[in-house]
Amino acid sequence: MTDLQEEHHVPSAVRWRFLAVVTAAVVGGSVFYGVSSFQDYRERSAAAPGVALETSGPPPAGGYVMFRNTASGAGYGHIGTVPLTEPGGPRRLEDTACDRIYASAAVRSCLQTTPGVMTTFSDVVLDADGNTLDSWPLPGIPSRTRVSPDGSLIASTAFVTGHSYAGTGFSTETRITGVDGTDHGNIEDFALLVDGTRVTAADRNMWGVTFSADGDTFYATAASGNATWLVRGSLSARTLTALRDGVECPSLSPDGRRIAFKKEVSGSATPHWRVAVLELDSLEEAVLGETRSVDDQIEWLDDATVLYGLPRDGAPGDSDIWSLSLAGGEPELFLEHAWSPAIVR
Repeated sequence: MTDLQEEHHVPSAVRWRFLAVVTAAVVGGSVFYGVSSFQDYRERSAAAPGVALETSGPPPAGGYVMFRNTASGAGYGHIGTVPLTEPGGPRRLEDTACDRIYASAAVRSCLQTTPGVMTTFSDVVLDADGNTLDSWPLPGIPSRTRVSPDGSLIASTAFVTGHSYAGTGFSTETRITGVDGTDHGNIEDFALLVDGTRVTAADRNMWGVTFSADGDTFYATAASGNATWLVRGSLSARTLTALRDGVECPSLSPDGRRIAFKKEVSGSATPHWRVAVLELDSLEEAVLGETRSVDDQIEWLDDATVLYGLPRDGAPGDSDIWSLSLAGGEPELFLEHAWSPAIVR
């Protein structure tokens, strides 16, 4: 066992805790997932509008929040935008529905589920006006997506089934694709290095990519056996180098100095994730003041504030986006009836 593994050793009973939240959907199979999701989508779409809407038009000038609308009404599940200066104001909704959305100023990545006799999943790439540029199939239920700051790279993570090593019967697949069509492939195929030694175990899993601004470097979570690591990836070298243990779903700050992530603190089979921030130069972490369990890939509002989604109590299928300052204080409601935020400037 490496020094990194010893520092944050995880009991074997919770080896796959990072996937526990999707067990019910995956066990039922993709057909059940697609049908049930479509039924929920139809019911919520037929309900009365739950938020104020504005007439269609271009995205707000001067910076905006893009998100998945979870308010009832005809736009349930669709891409929404609100100005950064007025997140609680009327929202602009687009025709495209997504399970998860992320965006740069020029490009969006929209993970979709298409129900049918055989439910399918896809990553649809859109331009700034919402026009489809490209799309490709996903191997399973959509989970996470990120776009590089310059809009040239897209990462997507899906839950997949059938890997014999996974005791629960499922695992993850994360791919990075260039908007120009370059396929960097499944990052599970990159060389995973822990304390200078290559990890070749069959149960390697990677998820939660976040991109640096240099066009080559990215960060992600890697897992094998009883350990999870924050890894720094290189597209050109096709390597993943472990930096430290216990970091899930990293998100790089706009200034490139910090990683926000979800930190598992329960030590049991039922996960509880706290919001934490890691200084990249010192690898020192600070757990922030949100005490509820946050199962999300955190977004940065600015270099001092993070955003994340939480399910709305008593309202299955609905969620809110909350903000939290690195300086301390209580979480604040940032955007009601919304999920999967992306800050676009």
